[in-house]
Parts: sequence; structure tokens; C-alpha cells
Amino acid sequence: MSEYMEIERRFIISERSVRPWRDCEYQSSITQHYLDSALFTNRENQLIYAGNLMLIEMNDEEKSLFEKTGGGTSRIRFTPESVFLTLKGKRTHSAAVELEWELDRGLGENIIGSKSHPSISKIRYHWKGKDGMVWEVDEFEEGLEGLILAEIELPSIEHEPNLPEWLGEEITGLHQWSNVSLAMNGIE
Repeated sequence: MSEYMEIERRFIISERSVRPWRDCEYQSSITQHYLDSALFTNRENQLIYAGNLMLIEMNDEEKSLFEKTGGGTSRIRFTPESVFLTLKGKRTHSAAVELEWELDRGLGENIIGSKSHPSISKIRYHWKGKDGMVWEVDEFEEGLEGLILAEIELPSIEHEPNLPEWLGEEITGLHQWSNVSLAMNGIE
């Protein structure tokens, strides 16, 4: 499987009285800003934003994937430790091409600038399941407060993880539950 392919399953968490995912190895606050993907271009293997802001040098595989995955989702994720730019191709149920680069915090803040971008804020818990796989459980804040989603990244589409008993309905592949849709539309 390509290092640029993300395969994940996502679930709503309906049981909220007990929150075992909070007993975890790591947690972090995350703010994600969603950008207009049409503003990203490739100029001689340089990823350019808004016509003139050079972000990164792409290798040949990244350039090829970037050119094939137009029209997907683009975001900047801020955590206390790091800033990442992510470009995702259109999702086919549980899989999508994902290009991701760490950015200097100042560059990330420059991209966001004073413009208003759809965004979400959440606390992410990294909880290890009985099978040793790590679940990312997001407790949303601000306008989405009360929403809790869980996802797990899989090594292959065929892989069947051990599902915790506190998971609710599976929402894998349902666009209205994607983070970008939640940032733009809230809960529909």
C-alpha cells in the first residue's frame, strides 16, 4: 500500500456516560482550517498557494498524485506541537490519497491570515484497542460541542479491527460526517 493512501473507518460514539478513550497514551487539542483547494497549484514541483506563496518542494510521486487528485480537501491542522498541511483526494468509501507535509508555524499562520476559513476544534484522544491498534477519538468543541467521533487507520481495506463496544453507527464514507462538511455545514 502506498504511503500516500489513507484507509480508515469512522464511527459516531453514542455511549457518552463512560469515556474509556480518555484513559489514553496521548491527547492533543487540534484546530483545522479548510482551504479552497482550487488555490493550490504546481509550479516546477513547487506547491504554490494563492498564486504566489511557495509552500513546499514536492517529489515526483507527490507531484503525480497532486495532479491526479484535484478537487479534494485541503486543510491546515494546528496542534500545540506542530502544523501540517494536508491535501486529500476524493474518498472512495474508506480510502483516499493523502499528501501531508509539516509546515513552519509562521507559514501556516500566514496562510490562514486574517481570512475566515471554515474550521473545527477538537480534543483528540489516542486510545489503544485490545488488538493493539490505535483509535483516534475526537471530542468536538465550539459549535460542534457534544459530538464525538472515532476513527481507526487500517493497513489495508480488508483488515478487520477489533471494534470497541462503545462505538455507535458506522459513518465511513458518509460525506456529511467528514470534518470538512462539519466545518462548513455543522451537523445536518
